[in-house]
Amino acid sequence: MYSLSRRMLARRAWRSVAALDVSRGLSSAAVSGRLNDSNGLEKCFSPSSYDRGCADAHRKDKLRHAPTNSSFSLYSVRKISGACAERKFALGPDYNKLRHASARWESSAASANASVEKYEYQAEVSRLMDLIVNSLYSNKEVFLRELVSNASDALDKLRFLSVTDTSILEANSNLEIRIKADPDAGTLTIMDSGVGMTREELIETLGTIAHSGTAKFLKALKENQEGNNENNLIGQFGVGFYSAFLVADKVTVSTKSAKSDKQYVWEGEADTSSYTITEETDSDKLIPRGTSITLHLKDAHRFEFSDPAKIEELVKNYSQFISFPIYTWQEKTRSKKVDLESDGEDEVTAHDKPSSVEKYWDWELTNDTKPIWMRSPKEVTKEEYHGFYKRTFKEYMDPQAYTHFNAEGEIEFTSLLFIPPMAPLNTEEMWHSRKGDVRLHVKRVFISDQFNGELFPRYLSFMKGIVDSNDLPLNVSREILQQSRVVKMMRHRLVRKTFEMIEKIAKDEDTQAYPKFWDVFGRNLKLGCTEDPTNHKRIAPLLRFFSSKSEDTLTSLDDYVERMKENQKQIYFLAAESIRSAKNAPFVEELLNRDLEVLYLVDPIDEVALSSLGQYKDKKFVDISKEDLDLGGEDKTKDEEVDKEYQNLCDWLSKCLGEKVAKVEISKRRTSSPCVLVSAKFGWSANMEKIMKAQSFGDDSKAFSQLLRRRTLEINPHHSIIKGLNSMFHDETSSAEAKKLADLLFETANLSSGFTPDNPAEFGRRIYEMMGLALGAKQKAASTETSSLLEDPAVSEGLTKSLVTNHEG
Repeated sequence: MYSLSRRMLARRAWRSVAALDVSRGLSSAAVSGRLNDSNGLEKCFSPSSYDRGCADAHRKDKLRHAPTNSSFSLYSVRKISGACAERKFALGPDYNKLRHASARWESSAASANASVEKYEYQAEVSRLMDLIVNSLYSNKEVFLRELVSNASDALDKLRFLSVTDTSILEANSNLEIRIKADPDAGTLTIMDSGVGMTREELIETLGTIAHSGTAKFLKALKENQEGNNENNLIGQFGVGFYSAFLVADKVTVSTKSAKSDKQYVWEGEADTSSYTITEETDSDKLIPRGTSITLHLKDAHRFEFSDPAKIEELVKNYSQFISFPIYTWQEKTRSKKVDLESDGEDEVTAHDKPSSVEKYWDWELTNDTKPIWMRSPKEVTKEEYHGFYKRTFKEYMDPQAYTHFNAEGEIEFTSLLFIPPMAPLNTEEMWHSRKGDVRLHVKRVFISDQFNGELFPRYLSFMKGIVDSNDLPLNVSREILQQSRVVKMMRHRLVRKTFEMIEKIAKDEDTQAYPKFWDVFGRNLKLGCTEDPTNHKRIAPLLRFFSSKSEDTLTSLDDYVERMKENQKQIYFLAAESIRSAKNAPFVEELLNRDLEVLYLVDPIDEVALSSLGQYKDKKFVDISKEDLDLGGEDKTKDEEVDKEYQNLCDWLSKCLGEKVAKVEISKRRTSSPCVLVSAKFGWSANMEKIMKAQSFGDDSKAFSQLLRRRTLEINPHHSIIKGLNSMFHDETSSAEAKKLADLLFETANLSSGFTPDNPAEFGRRIYEMMGLALGAKQKAASTETSSLLEDPAVSEGLTKSLVTNHEG
């Protein structure tokens, strides 16, 4: 009896899920012995109802045969399952698999044959225009920048095309932009003699939102290999034209292409989703070539943007460096001779005629300042740089220094930076970049001058300059830089060039050049020590301080290091209110005796700056007013004996002073003072404590009190007062006078060390008591001496005679 083996069916590979289900179903039936009739088998597996490749493999008993025909269909699935049902072969669950597989494939086939409908996105044009106009731009006055930039692009396109076809310039050889404001009509007209537009181009560029004709033109140049990387075309996004609706409720565009003899007029309104195009037939309005855009200003902006003076101001601010001349319609004045009637006797000459002032309107060149940063630095003179600085930044003095460079690499830009001659008069502007100090341009078009520390750190906010690039990643409104990484790269280059410029001043042969810079901007560099750790190596050599060996002139850290002793490993400094206070402080006595130089930090920010630096050329900065000052060279054996002798006095003073000090110890400073009060290693110095207390939001909390308690009182065992106090301690340890002396000793040390007394009135009272005791002792001594003299008979007799004589006289 013929039957199918389980192994044979398992080795047959079916190419569809339905075929796999059939294989499993039939194999299960064969194993169960239900398909044991050869006739039934032939009926179930007729050539029309099963895969011919698999049937051939079955008949020839080729177990390793693979299917060669993938035409097994859902129709075959149904036919085989139906045939098995006629033979009354109970397939059980496997039959359901066949039926479900058939249903799945029928559904898939229906989906595949169903028609796919494609739809275009719909947009409410009026709403889209409203979003473009009122959401993209944060400042309404940028509309003029956008329209002038479009005019500049049209002129650039014409210039590119004229290279291969000079005939397009025959109608008008002047490449220029003219802007006319009409206060009476409430209109503003921007005219250019550029490439112009045909009717089709009007529909394509102005009738299609976000379609950039400039971008298309650049693409065509690139494809034809006619363009180069040094193009000056500005447009990118195709929405700049619609910025006109920021201030206008109606815009009229009259244009004539260099490739056409007809002139067309495009007209659109702000609140509609349609526009009109007509052919210009009025001969008075025909133009040789180019485009004229007339803005019918809204009532809210009519007064502001129809003012010729305002238009001139905006052109100078945003489009000052456009490569084509921009003329604005301005009111001017001129003197005119007045004709007088002659009486016949005296002839009136032209020189004798009086003059009057006459007003008239005429075109005036507005962008007369040229972008000198586009030229090679070798071609620009020093006078040109100074003149550009004065005109651009409205200054009357020459800059201290300037640098002109091109940055190349991942981001390319050109920059011209200046160090101003003086700091702003307003202190707040000294530490925050002002509007207009650093101006960002893209292809010579002004973008922004407000960066909030993005291009320069706060301590270099005094810098002025121009930054111009052709490929900055701006947002659609061309107001904001989009990629912070690019901004960081630009900032890195600008800061580095600034330091190179300052270093050049420091090395200048003119010895007064850097002191002049330091007097104005020295504090800015000190602030950089705290705010810019990455540039410590650039800032530190530029710092200047007074010192014990340079009290009259500032010295650099390099000069200090050169003067250091051979075995000196630290840079010593002392913060004080003045040089006089610093050099008379008890802390410096021992260092001056050893000929060790001490930096005098007399500026409030000095101590913070050096603390932020930490070290310079592997030499650590050490505050000599703090504990654990190690100068070396001590006799340890002798010091141990002194410590042992005065240990009890130190303990007693510490007990008397209580929480006023952290501890009392023997000083290693060898000063002429009986004692000094030093700060903890990581605490505030006396100078810093004064600064912190003077802050508007100074800390009066417990943390501040804890810092005060970390002071250490160092006593000088070689001073007579300390020796006398030590003797008194052995005799009268609990006397009130001894405790008063201990308090007075602390408060005196507190004052001489630069700290402020906690209770000045109490301190003054104790001083008065001491003065009273001193004066009382003197008076007592004088009265005792007088009494002894009167007891002498000779002296008494002589004094009596003298009194009698004076009385008689």
